[in-house]
Amino acid sequence: MKDLIARLPKAELHLHIEGSFEPELMFEIARRNKVAIPFGSVEEIRAAYRFSNLQEFLDIYYQGMNVLLTEEDFFDLTRAYLDRCAADNVTHVEIFFDPQAHTGRGVPFDVVARGILAGLEDGKRRYGITWHLIMSFLRHLSEEDGFATLAQAEPWLDRFAGIGLDSSEVGHPPMKFARLFQRCREMGLQLCCHAGEEGPPEYVAEALEIGIDRMDHGNRAMEDPRLVTEIIRRGLTLTVCPLSNTALKVIDRMERSPVKAMLEAGIAVTVNSDDPAYFGGYMNANFEAVADALALTEADIRQLARNSFTGSFLPEAEKARWVEAVDSA
Repeated sequence: MKDLIARLPKAELHLHIEGSFEPELMFEIARRNKVAIPFGSVEEIRAAYRFSNLQEFLDIYYQGMNVLLTEEDFFDLTRAYLDRCAADNVTHVEIFFDPQAHTGRGVPFDVVARGILAGLEDGKRRYGITWHLIMSFLRHLSEEDGFATLAQAEPWLDRFAGIGLDSSEVGHPPMKFARLFQRCREMGLQLCCHAGEEGPPEYVAEALEIGIDRMDHGNRAMEDPRLVTEIIRRGLTLTVCPLSNTALKVIDRMERSPVKAMLEAGIAVTVNSDDPAYFGGYMNANFEAVADALALTEADIRQLARNSFTGSFLPEAEKARWVEAVDSA
């Protein structure tokens, strides 16, 4: 199965670029920018990457990104992630970035956007990896702050495929951002939303009510058969992140991952790495972990790879080309 996973082309639809910040690169950029970090070694950083819930992860996640200050930093971050994608035969990526996490500490929006976009274009030239960029709003901030960020983003919107909603889920339901999502829809952006990771099934229902185009995580939808039925009816893709789920104690062990049950129910589920530097594995590691724990078949693995392309925002002809490549691999 490991050989099959390595051979198959795959698309990654749920990746936070800031969450691919490996400790070695963090140290390098901290030295370059003369920014002090509260760790004396790479080993100390890795030791800190032990979490019992989403909020503990976010605390260290935001602390680490403080060293990212220049276009070069964001370019290097993106380039390093795409190197890992190439090694895992990931041929298309649709990645999130969190502008408010940077503008809130004084880094201009344009600096962030230029650096990431340059890194994505570099990866396309070097590896042929195609991409879409998704701007995420931080749900622990206000909707008004989201609207201010959207205004900052307007000169760049022709380079973005859509918007997302991430960060602390509990206490910040999707409906908190209903007006913002409606405005983004009017501007022609695709709508993604983290829902049902730590938040209750009701958050999944709210995301469906808003009319999202793709759901990130969605685990707890499986607790409500009506939600499952509606997700299938809409043909909605769910971007599940197995190693993330275990690291954040969303599930207590990989055998409880919803991936197999979603496949059996007919949900268009995908496997993704979320924040791989923190959770211990990029795409192939996530595929391998869930394949082993759930005894997935070759047909299951191929279906997950197909779903990654059919659930993307690629043109239909490109989706069909990659599905054919999955079937013939």
